[in-house]
Amino acid sequence: MTLSIILPVLNEAALIAPLLDDLRQRFAGVELIVVDGGSTDQTANRARALADRCIGSAAGRAVQMNAGARVARGDCLVFLHADTRLPDAAHTAILRALAATPRVWGRFDVRISGNHPMLPVIAALMNLRSRLTGVATGDQAIFVTRAAFDAAGGFPEIALMEDIALSKRLRRISPPVCLRDRVVTSGRRWEANGVLRTILIMWALRLGYMLGVPPARLGRVWSRMRRR
Repeated sequence: MTLSIILPVLNEAALIAPLLDDLRQRFAGVELIVVDGGSTDQTANRARALADRCIGSAAGRAVQMNAGARVARGDCLVFLHADTRLPDAAHTAILRALAATPRVWGRFDVRISGNHPMLPVIAALMNLRSRLTGVATGDQAIFVTRAAFDAAGGFPEIALMEDIALSKRLRRISPPVCLRDRVVTSGRRWEANGVLRTILIMWALRLGYMLGVPPARLGRVWSRMRRR
């Protein structure tokens, strides 16, 4: 089984070259696909020099990740945010887990980098909630076989909660593999917006999604709150 790592990006010029260089050095032979959502900085130019493929699409993580999946050559797709780092030997862990079980998708545990004392607690709760519910978030580097991704219809192209929506589709095919190896995701949005405030916003958005509030409306709320 071969792997393709798909990175949806938008104005990540400061992060993209170090990220791709790190991935290329640590995961030789893994296909790297960058999907740019219309960056106005040097993201796309810097990605082209280091990625196997750099394509453009409309903005929106779900749209971008689906576009990357369409051109990927791997048997297994790994969806990675630009501010998240995979653990060493992540490709081996994924392949072994999928070979050892009939399950067809999964995610990693997460650690949130940063100085706030609540960040380790938040990460632990995220990992526990995910393990209990079988729902993964994008910060946990969701991986899935191409066959299962296609059977699930890919990511619903909605403004927010696309990771939760895909998890629910994939749960109908199999439970997730919950790897205890940890990805490290940046705590920048938590610290920039206030940890408690961010928790409350995310809980409110998740509750709104569960109650049927349209994702486009939730996306507008999330964008407004991040700008304040």
